[in-house]
Amino acid sequence: MSAVSDRLPTFPWDKLTPYKATAAAHPDGIVDLSVGTPVDPVPELIQKALVAAADSPGYPTVWGTPELRDAITGWVERRLGARDVTHHHVLPIVGSKELVAWLPTQLGLGPGDRVAFPRLAYPTYEVGARLARAAYEAYDDPTELDPEGLKLLWLNSPSNPTGKVLSQEELTRIVAWARSHGILLVSDECYLELGWEADPVSVLHPDVNGGSYDGIVAVHSLSKRSNLAGYRAAFLAGDPAVLGPLLEIRKHGGMMTSAPTQAAVIAALGDDGHVRVQRERYASRRELLREALVTHGFRIEHSEASLYLWATRGESCWDTVDHLAKRGILVAPGDFYGPAGAEFVRVALTATDERVAAAVRRL
Repeated sequence: MSAVSDRLPTFPWDKLTPYKATAAAHPDGIVDLSVGTPVDPVPELIQKALVAAADSPGYPTVWGTPELRDAITGWVERRLGARDVTHHHVLPIVGSKELVAWLPTQLGLGPGDRVAFPRLAYPTYEVGARLARAAYEAYDDPTELDPEGLKLLWLNSPSNPTGKVLSQEELTRIVAWARSHGILLVSDECYLELGWEADPVSVLHPDVNGGSYDGIVAVHSLSKRSNLAGYRAAFLAGDPAVLGPLLEIRKHGGMMTSAPTQAAVIAALGDDGHVRVQRERYASRRELLREALVTHGFRIEHSEASLYLWATRGESCWDTVDHLAKRGILVAPGDFYGPAGAEFVRVALTATDERVAAAVRRL
């Protein structure tokens, strides 16, 4: 019997280990701009909500408390412009990565089914297809795909890694195409609140979906907007005909968000102030790093949103990784996200102000 692990590629981040050692040897220490993990404090009001719910001896529910569902539906309507969102339109998840990895399996996909994702994309879209033994392919324009056997179409706007944003017109066209072919469209919108030179739009907006959630689901995370990567807090919103069966499957699998985390999410979604503060931090770091990289000879492409700068010097991404590692700066090679990224690196904005300043000096 073949092990499940045999279906998976080498975990990409393991390839960075020698470059991390090089960067860590810098006299002034490493500046890690690779993974994109938050480094700023969890806002105090969220910490207080977590602590207040710490005495939670009973099992939480997969669907979450009614208060959590109220918080999610309220945020989706207030922030994304969605309309008529009920509890049946939302579903808490244990961080967005587990959903991406296991969604094809939970949808019942397998051999003979196809999953599609952007040409440059988060590697876990492919991993999810592999785990389900489904076929997978990358696209430049999803409407040019052969719809036969295509069961799951991933969108990602703003993009990880490129920061590219799909316009409202593009989203509307893609949603209409997917619906016309009966293809489930799942939009990964985890960076939607981090638009810099563009204003990202959700597929949940009525101008995109025509006021119907049929055949569409959006994925949202609190990891970046609220520094809650360590809490594993995210949710789905969209078609109840998709979320209802997923809820039942996830009940059987015990895929539940802890009760203290649910309380923290309620506090996080009810407060926009801490999001503005965090945006300002990232905006400042982005401006400094962008100018330093350009001055150093890089070209920045896309990067109009998200937590990354998509940068190239017109050489192998691994040569660029090595070049920066010798200066104590660790970045992610572009080919982690597909062959089309072979001459790019992804530079994360997730380092402290002091470490960003160190990177700027070195560049």
